[in-house]
Amino acid sequence: MLTYAPMGEVDGLGQFTRAVLGLNGGSTDPLVVGSAARMAKQAKTELIAVHVIEVDWTHDLAEVVPGSQQRASEVLDRAEGQAERYGVGLKTTLLQARDVGAAIVDEAAAVNADVVVLGLPYRTKFGGDFAMGRVVPYVLENAPMAVLIVRSAIPADTERSTERRALARR
Repeated sequence: MLTYAPMGEVDGLGQFTRAVLGLNGGSTDPLVVGSAARMAKQAKTELIAVHVIEVDWTHDLAEVVPGSQQRASEVLDRAEGQAERYGVGLKTTLLQARDVGAAIVDEAAAVNADVVVLGLPYRTKFGGDFAMGRVVPYVLENAPMAVLIVRSAIPADTERSTERRALARR
């Protein structure tokens, strides 16, 4: 999980005043919102949750993709509820775009965010290699502002977790 220093400073990067949280409705959304909410509470950071509906090339960008609006609203409503429990405000933004990573970077730049916070579930590809997907690498490579990644813990039932526990006992 993300570690944070007093007053919203992370390893000397300075105090963050506006954070864009990239939410996808997955298992790491609570980690992203919780980590950012704790940071916001300390440093009065403005939080903006962004959910992007990815629209493939068979649809027009303005077209409503069936079922997507309802799911997106649920994702953003859960984030708002979690932020309220931490006692911090959270603005929400719903976007439709061809590429999620590019939309997050563009939105963060448009609102003058000084940090983007993304979640990364622990998952592996067939063969056991760690998998980051497409969004996290894109944002890490292209965002002009700081990027914080909150990765979920390695599940206890994975081979890697078992190896680490064995090493820790030595």
